[in-house]
Amino acid sequence: MKVLRYIIPCLLVIITGCITQFIPETDEASDLLVVEGLITDQPGPYKVKLTRSMPLGNKAVAVPVSGCQVYVTDDTDDQFWFNEFPGGIYKSDAAMFRAVPGRKYTLHIRTAGAEGSRNYESVPVELISVPPVDSLYYEKVVIREKNEVSGPLEGCEIFLDTNDPTGKCRYYRWDYAETWEFQLPYMVPTRICWFNNNSVSIKVKNTTVLEETLINRYPVLFISNESDRLSVRYSILVNQYSLNQDEYLYWEKLQRISEEVGGLYDIIPSSVPGNVFCVEDPAEQVLGYFSVSGKTSERLFIRENFRGLVNLYKDCPSDTIYGNKVIPNLDISAWVIVDEPYLSPPYRVITNKKTCADCSVRGTTVKPDFWDDDK
Repeated sequence: MKVLRYIIPCLLVIITGCITQFIPETDEASDLLVVEGLITDQPGPYKVKLTRSMPLGNKAVAVPVSGCQVYVTDDTDDQFWFNEFPGGIYKSDAAMFRAVPGRKYTLHIRTAGAEGSRNYESVPVELISVPPVDSLYYEKVVIREKNEVSGPLEGCEIFLDTNDPTGKCRYYRWDYAETWEFQLPYMVPTRICWFNNNSVSIKVKNTTVLEETLINRYPVLFISNESDRLSVRYSILVNQYSLNQDEYLYWEKLQRISEEVGGLYDIIPSSVPGNVFCVEDPAEQVLGYFSVSGKTSERLFIRENFRGLVNLYKDCPSDTIYGNKVIPNLDISAWVIVDEPYLSPPYRVITNKKTCADCSVRGTTVKPDFWDDDK
């Protein structure tokens, strides 16, 4: 989660011209403590991020909160301290702390400031085990059939199935990390790269309204033909988390806000209570949530031909140079993407877009450790 999810979005469109920005008056306080924390039953280190919210009308940039004491206790009175890192990040010692299903955990924060220190705590949260993902799979989707003007367009829908036969886990949350290989259509030195992308949407599910605990064909992600995700090889890692009822309601409200992006009169962040409070002043608003979850993960690879994928490089060539004459300012404003010195006449094709000549502008040339060329 990000601070942007906890403060009111700037809903004013700033148009060039004689228009004065209007910042409405609201009851939303500024400079609120924002807590983002997650511990799981998987190996750490676990992370807690502390920032301050920004008032409406200001640029939504997280303000890190430094100099804090952060630790977690369990229901056996064990303490696990977190070390401070830049950017308001506090991390646990992976060798000393791994959360255990069935235990309850409480976050403790002591801030330091000119006006004195303050203590914050979360409510105790039990770690509920989460079942594994039974199946993570995809189906090809026809976006548009072939017609007289153009060919067919295809995309991809990714689903998952899961089930907890014990009935203990009834509330779920998912996030994912995408990785895909892409290749430039020119024989340039830096041609093959990988791109990484993390999910930003909120995905939760409640099975208490179902007769069974089975979740079938839950839609994780739809990939359209308008990106190059499916052009070579694609992979997605889906993380499945257990939630208690209170955290489920918290994420559900945030999901509603994100889907209703829009209106000044939509739900405001102060109406989405978290589970952290100020010990000295319980009436103080504290944003965010300290999450305690079971976690399982599943990875899927996709390598298949999809029709009608967008060509991101159709506008790359900007000029063709015949002969062997020097191209002025080549290193500054142009890059060679085609070099045919042995043809008659020899020629080179240049571009003014570096992304067409060097894939590392957009991605990384480092092949991921988990990448399997056979899948």
